[in-house]
Amino acid sequence: MLVVCVHAANIFNGTAARKVIARLFLLLQSVKIIWADCAYAGAELIEWVFKQFACTLTLVRKHTGRKGFHVLPRRWVVERTFAWLGRSRRLSKDYERKPTSSESQVYLASSRLLLRQICNNQVRYKLAAG
Repeated sequence: MLVVCVHAANIFNGTAARKVIARLFLLLQSVKIIWADCAYAGAELIEWVFKQFACTLTLVRKHTGRKGFHVLPRRWVVERTFAWLGRSRRLSKDYERKPTSSESQVYLASSRLLLRQICNNQVRYKLAAG
């Protein structure tokens, strides 16, 4: 996890995206493509990202004409990461009072996942007997 930004639910995705992307480029300037879902659609945001950071904001859209569930390119990476982070007890519920505390818990959980991956110390989860 490179950048985390926790905010109130009433903030529009496009507004929050500017804050996250600005934080990202303070940390890492070599990003050339950002994949986003359709909630970030809008020419204004796409143009802002390109003008400010010389980076392309690419929207991952659902395939037209397909019904039911299907895996979208790059989208599964985000969903998988949310699932991994959700295994952290402090992130399973909204325990924190301040957004900065929530952000810190995400960074801690992400660091733990990265350390396990580096050390090849994966947790094996047992499937329920069926």
